[in-house]
Amino acid sequence: MKMSIRAIFTLVLAVAAYSQAAFAVVYPLPTNNSRLVGENLTVVVPQNNKLPLEHFAAQYQMGLSNMLEANPGVDTYLPTSGTVLTIPHQLILPDTPHEGLVINSAEMRVYYYPKGTHTVVVLPIGIGELGKDTPLNWVTTIQHKKAGPTWTPTAKMHEEYAAEGKYLPTVFPAGPDNPMGLYAMYVGRLFAVHGTNANFGIGLRVSHGCVRLRDADIKWLYENVPVGTRVQFINEPVKSTVEPDGSRYVEVHNPLSANQQEFDSQQPLPITLTGSNAKLLMDPIVNQQVLDKAMQLRSGMPTQVN
Repeated sequence: MKMSIRAIFTLVLAVAAYSQAAFAVVYPLPTNNSRLVGENLTVVVPQNNKLPLEHFAAQYQMGLSNMLEANPGVDTYLPTSGTVLTIPHQLILPDTPHEGLVINSAEMRVYYYPKGTHTVVVLPIGIGELGKDTPLNWVTTIQHKKAGPTWTPTAKMHEEYAAEGKYLPTVFPAGPDNPMGLYAMYVGRLFAVHGTNANFGIGLRVSHGCVRLRDADIKWLYENVPVGTRVQFINEPVKSTVEPDGSRYVEVHNPLSANQQEFDSQQPLPITLTGSNAKLLMDPIVNQQVLDKAMQLRSGMPTQVN
């Protein structure tokens, strides 16, 4: 494993400051209006590997989508022994207030800015499947929390399962088999940030609209995020930044499908640069060939474009 001093500092800080969440990726907030944090890692799939890509994603606090973007062509079910995997720990912080929870559905990550720590905790998430979308542009708060949540499927959910010959109980009791996991933080009447009974869904569109996290991650958030905390939902497949030294970076993710036609298409979805991204990246100082390649590759990792 190759690891720089900055990467080592990031992981040491994670253990020292957040020992309850041993695998949390915690970054010190950069100064001077910088938004670039962290550094990528590389790991080699061990000999005689029998583990799926999800194992490596969970080990390094990634979602499956993050790993697939950074490692195109890798076998999802059984990565080949000797394969060098890139762990995309470098990222651009979203262009939002550094406050509370920021949930970026496009990159399937949640950012938490604990008050008074000058750090940001970054965790992978699963989001709503097509037609049952997680909110994409919404500012709200954590309204209440519950350990051991129950789950009451809606009438429509019962109909969907019945059509497939499946049965849903009226109420799922609390426990490890509950699809909401062991902890939930509610952000509205119909939405929650909660755990899961199926870790393979982290980094995928698999929920009925809520935000899913792995067990250890939701437990840590439940214990550390107060009721009343600000929550911002965004949908930004492209993030860009001008760093204090004048360097410009872009981070491109695959955008979310908005309809069934887009979901079924084998072609990459188009990305249109708008707002601050367009202003920053259309500047003459930007190397358009490098930018075009980053937009095409969609690696989910920051690329310097000047």
